[in-house]
Amino acid sequence: MSRFEVVIGLEVHAQLNTKTKMFCGCATSFGHTQNANTCPVCLALPGALPVPNKEAFAKSIAFGKAINATVNKTSIFDRKNYFYPDSPKAYQITQMQLPIVEKGHLVIELEDGTQKTIGITIAHLEEDAGKNIHEGDHSKVDLNRAGTPLLEIVSEPDLRSSDEAIAYLKKLHSIIRYLKIGDANMQEGSFRCDANVSIRPKGDSKLYTRVEIKNINSFKFIQKAIELEVQRQIDAWEDGVYAKEICQETRLYDSVKNETRSMRGKEGAADYRYFPEPDIPPVTLDDEMIKTCSIIPEMPDQKRERYIKEIGISSYDAGVLTQEPELAEFFEDLISHKATPKMAVSWMSVELLGRLNKIGASIETSPVSSQKLAKLMTRIEDNSISAKAAKDVLDFLMENQIEVDQAIEKLGLKQISDDGAIEQIVLSVIQKNPSEVEAYRAGKEALIGFFVGQVMKESKGKANPAVVNKLLSEKLKS
Repeated sequence: MSRFEVVIGLEVHAQLNTKTKMFCGCATSFGHTQNANTCPVCLALPGALPVPNKEAFAKSIAFGKAINATVNKTSIFDRKNYFYPDSPKAYQITQMQLPIVEKGHLVIELEDGTQKTIGITIAHLEEDAGKNIHEGDHSKVDLNRAGTPLLEIVSEPDLRSSDEAIAYLKKLHSIIRYLKIGDANMQEGSFRCDANVSIRPKGDSKLYTRVEIKNINSFKFIQKAIELEVQRQIDAWEDGVYAKEICQETRLYDSVKNETRSMRGKEGAADYRYFPEPDIPPVTLDDEMIKTCSIIPEMPDQKRERYIKEIGISSYDAGVLTQEPELAEFFEDLISHKATPKMAVSWMSVELLGRLNKIGASIETSPVSSQKLAKLMTRIEDNSISAKAAKDVLDFLMENQIEVDQAIEKLGLKQISDDGAIEQIVLSVIQKNPSEVEAYRAGKEALIGFFVGQVMKESKGKANPAVVNKLLSEKLKS
């Protein structure tokens, strides 16, 4: 066991899904022609003045409510001064002194079932930068993203492992999706994470040099980057070179080489020369807006508890189904179509999600709708098909746009439940296997499995197993 304690704080930049940018009327749409969504304000042309986006404040209030935070009625914008090619102003409009949201928390659940509360220092509004594009020996800048509203969410340094960090990020990701304030698409960069990592001897309360790992865009890479940085710092400490090699800096994670490397020295607040944004006065929200925007939908923790108490599913299954709002919606659709909870959990979380994972699809792009899956479960329950045959039907539905009953008919999988038809097959199997019949009647009751198999083979898997077992028990005893 390591003699070191890991200390992690995370800064998450979540793009808000407003139709227009933070301080101008340009569209925030992703994937448009380079530099098409720009204007004098987001290009920082002389004389252009910023106007705050009201919708961004509304979405921030909802987030503050969801993390049990204080929503400040008055907040102030500041200038954070730095120059990069993707920042046309040579400063960023952000919130430092008085943010919109502060002093919140969320609860994470770890793999062993224990829960831990993670503090959230602030969540403040700011504008995103543009995008640098490097092609061969030259670089270009696309300013379509410049000015997009961001909610920067800063945690307390309460996380003690990469596992805790991922649990926190997934919970945060889920909350943003449930609130519908952003799509939190990591591949498109609308949910980005900076990890601040340090170590200290166990029992020590001092905070040592922290290293920032910048702009990591997948849960898998975030976990790997943190673990690499932790090991780098431990190795430096044990080799006696910690003070020399570990400095306050910003590092990048290279997923191809699976390594972190130095990017630049880490700036402090003094380097950014913060001062109040002179073009935007303090923003004061009215009570009615705060009240209205504080009405939020059922959050994942609340939904999970409801599933456990009211629907009666396990804590684990409830956790899986509430991790994403689309999963919960699909599950509730199944229940609304009269699917039993136990069967709905099994067929959705095991059968359907297993197949979606294989083809790299999500529940939103599932070729099998909740209505179709509910219908398939109904056909199992009314003995139209067996559970085994239903898996074949589901495979067929994944690849073909066809109704459930049509698929069953096309595949010839309709189950035989008629006692008379099955009885003829049972009698035929008994007649063909006299020695096994004699052994069964002499006490080898395990042979029932042999007879069931033979009947199912004769019926090409269509015989109702319950009826088969019932008739075999009757006929073999006579």
